[in-house]
Order: sequence, then C-alpha cells, then structure tokens
Amino acid sequence: MSSKDKQEPIYRIVYQQQGEVCEIYARYLYQSDLYGFIELEQLIFGDKSALVVDPGEEKLKSTFAGVKRTFIPLHAVIRIDEVENVGPAKVSELGEPELQSNITHFPRSFLPPRDEE
Repeated sequence: MSSKDKQEPIYRIVYQQQGEVCEIYARYLYQSDLYGFIELEQLIFGDKSALVVDPGEEKLKSTFAGVKRTFIPLHAVIRIDEVENVGPAKVSELGEPELQSNITHFPRSFLPPRDEE
C-alpha cells in the first residue's frame, strides 16, 4: 500500500448561498442526522504563505473561522467531488455567464403536494 492510498480523501463541495456559488474543501463529509443536510468537518483552505490574497477565499475563511462542523442544506449543493489536491476556496456571483450553463436547480420542496379535499 503506497502513501497515496493511506491519505484521507479531500472533498470539493460547490453549493449555492444567497445568490452566490461557493466552493470549499473539506476532509470529512457525512450525510447528517439533521434531515436534508450534509455535514462537513475539517475545512481546508489554501496556503497561508501566498503573496496574492484572493478576496473570495478570505471571505470564506472569515465566514468559517472557528467553525468545527458546518451543515449545508442538501438542496443548496450543486456538486461534490473527491479530489487529489486542495484548490483555492472560491465565491462567485450566481449571475456570472460561465456559471449560468453549469447550474441546474433542484426542486425546492421535497414534500409531496397535499391533496385538497
């Protein structure tokens, strides 16, 4: 077994929040006991020694500062990938043209419609 096989997986989670698309990385991902949420632990952010500061990544770092575990609504998740390397955390506006063709919204309600009597 190589050291690459022993390495814990890294997940890239892309989700929608208040008109923005956020991309974050986490070491652990679970289906939460809270119905309709995924649970993320050990969020991973880029190298702190970089000279160039990305405002989107800094915004996410400050948002998740001190957070031990976060819960993201399942209907807000756009995509989850298992990746080999951590990339930069990103925040993009939902209206950006390159995002428009890649995003399909899930239905907002998971409950069946009520029968009207």
